[in-house]
Amino acid sequence: MASHAGFVEYVCAQAGLGPALNHRKMFGEYALYLDGRVVALICDDQLFLKPTAAGEALLGRAPAHHPYPNARAHFRLDAELDTPGRLQQLLIATAAALPLPPPKKPRRTRRND
Repeated sequence: MASHAGFVEYVCAQAGLGPALNHRKMFGEYALYLDGRVVALICDDQLFLKPTAAGEALLGRAPAHHPYPNARAHFRLDAELDTPGRLQQLLIATAAALPLPPPKKPRRTRRND
């Protein structure tokens, strides 16, 4: 079952991070990006936070859940959606703990000889 765009917009609004938080649709589900880093996934209208030591420190011993079969375990956020300050704190801490993505290589132009 694919996630609904309305749920994605709700999560982004609850986070209160404005244009710093954006999303991209992938295979019917969504990835949330904060400052260019993938911090969370939305699968089946559920929010899954990427696992980091910073996230675990804030959440405590949260049970691990898999957003889709054969995926790495993530933290599923439920009650945090109703607490915007807490959600924002978790997303920011997770982004800070993740490395920056490598810069994209420029595309080579093809010559027509």
